Amino acid sequence: MTVVVAADPGTFTFDLASTALVIIDMQRDFVEPGGFGETLGNDVSQLRTVIEPLREVLAAARTVGMTIIHTREGHRPDLSDCPLAKLNRGNPTLRIGDPGPKGRILIRGEYGHDIIDELAPLAGETVIDKPGKGSFHGTDFGERLTAAGITSLIVTGVTTEVCVHTTVREANDRGYECLVLSDCVGSYFPEFQRAGLAMIAAQGGIFGWVAPSSAFLVALTPALTPPYATATSVTTGNPPCLRAPQPLDPPPNR
Repeated sequence: MTVVVAADPGTFTFDLASTALVIIDMQRDFVEPGGFGETLGNDVSQLRTVIEPLREVLAAARTVGMTIIHTREGHRPDLSDCPLAKLNRGNPTLRIGDPGPKGRILIRGEYGHDIIDELAPLAGETVIDKPGKGSFHGTDFGERLTAAGITSLIVTGVTTEVCVHTTVREANDRGYECLVLSDCVGSYFPEFQRAGLAMIAAQGGIFGWVAPSSAFLVALTPALTPPYATATSVTTGNPPCLRAPQPLDPPPNR
């Protein structure tokens, strides 16, 4: 089924079967008080505004049977995949790997590293553990997209100017068409949010398209009713993801 979304700089057209909803780093360490984001001096309430519109988008995507991919930024317990340039950056009260209120900061397997309850993955939804800001670096994200026949991405998550932007730029270089949902991505800094979204759609969509979630949901409405809908109901209070453990080692360099 073809879907057409009113977007900036122009309409964004995608096929449901070849499009994935990507939810970037909606983790406790970034979004909740006491996590890594707050240790950097940030106001996490700025990111929490993303949760409700993203829950609606996620529910709709599940109903129509879209491919759904979640990402989590974090590192191995021995920090062997965390370069010093990242570990020593800035002046946080707690650094990556330090014990915090939600476990060791940004360490895989810790409570704070996991995705918030409101957006928890369901069984069968892919979770990509990434060591960097972009979703392609050091992961099998690209290989999974190729295997699933994905050519377009609906991009959401945090933060707009860091992990969202890096992923969209990586995807653009690899030939993927990206639509960023403006109220489903967030920044600790309102000025970065505005600039980040403007840069994506600038110059005729140099990196992709931008639209509010309401435009996406309106465009998806025909697919939310039979014969297109693939689920009869959607719950918003999702259980933790029930999935096989993912390997910590990144794929070999190509």
